[in-house]
Amino acid sequence: MKSIVRTNFDDSVSAYDAYERRTGRFTALARLLAAEMSARADGPFESVLDAGAGTGVSTRIFADRSRRTVALDFSREMLREVESAPRVEADFDTLPFVDGCFDGVAFTASLFLVPDPSVATREAARVVRSDGVVGAVAPLGWTDADGTDIFDGLARESRSPAGVDDVETAFEDEFAVTTGTWRFATTAESVRRFHAIPAMAARLYPKLAIEERVARARDLLDSLDGTVEQRWRWIVGVAE
Repeated sequence: MKSIVRTNFDDSVSAYDAYERRTGRFTALARLLAAEMSARADGPFESVLDAGAGTGVSTRIFADRSRRTVALDFSREMLREVESAPRVEADFDTLPFVDGCFDGVAFTASLFLVPDPSVATREAARVVRSDGVVGAVAPLGWTDADGTDIFDGLARESRSPAGVDDVETAFEDEFAVTTGTWRFATTAESVRRFHAIPAMAARLYPKLAIEERVARARDLLDSLDGTVEQRWRWIVGVAE
């Protein structure tokens, strides 16, 4: 599965950037997560690992808050776009760092994309110092005005390799945890753009080839209109 996820993200750079230019969503998530992590830190961050850095949107946010930020991703094509920090191509499950070398580890919109987040959180707990802070963000989905999931009336369910509960449980096994929910008003067109990212279209059609899955996602969401609410769960843990 990991090789498939890597390929999905290698092929998602341009669509990912197009979505971010339109919505600024990943920038907003990174800023909010950075604020929640900073609020629970015992001082300024000297060093942060941006785990799942993608094209560097979140890296730029954390680089503004720490003296040393490292961008880690296992998609080489995504990492090529990172300019604001040192880049490391590696897997969450086997972080190539010594114990206790970071003040913080951030999984901005990334940890839910691995099949077993408990392995990655154990690694995060290893590389973060005592009293260090680890944060993650995972999607809860989109709802219409009456709170109904927009996929309830469609033929597919949007799901990630790991659910929000899996991510939260993985954190609770390693850290003292605080959680919350962020809500964003968004348009139907932005929902379509999100699922035009090949790696995100895989939430709907994981077994289809990239072009076909994106086309099927576009057709599925074609009738969606108006404004909907997008919800994200944030989870912040403090190492004990």
